[in-house]
Amino acid sequence: MREFDKGATRDDDDDKLDYDGFYHPLVMETFAKYMHKHRVQPDGNLRDSDNWWKLFGKEHKDVCMKSGFRHFMDWWMVHRGFPSRDGIVEALCGLIFNANAYLLKVILDNLKEKEEQE
Repeated sequence: MREFDKGATRDDDDDKLDYDGFYHPLVMETFAKYMHKHRVQPDGNLRDSDNWWKLFGKEHKDVCMKSGFRHFMDWWMVHRGFPSRDGIVEALCGLIFNANAYLLKVILDNLKEKEEQE
């Protein structure tokens, strides 16, 4: 139990997820700007911000891996002092996006598998 200066009490937060500590606002803002920039499709239409939640079909993991690997290569090139396609921020945000999309599919598959076992 935590007790504060004026007597207020709260339960301990040792076992609670610390989103404020696990994420940094500058990273979140930069990633959101990256995602917003890439909402514009080649035909000029603006896709919904959560469009990627729909996944990329049966090849979802392969799509994420191939794209993520290209972004990783850009990151690695910059890290080693070489030019990349679009710079370090694009590379890292692209890698984060693909990792998030891949992770979402893994989580959804695990939930589905768990439901089927029940």
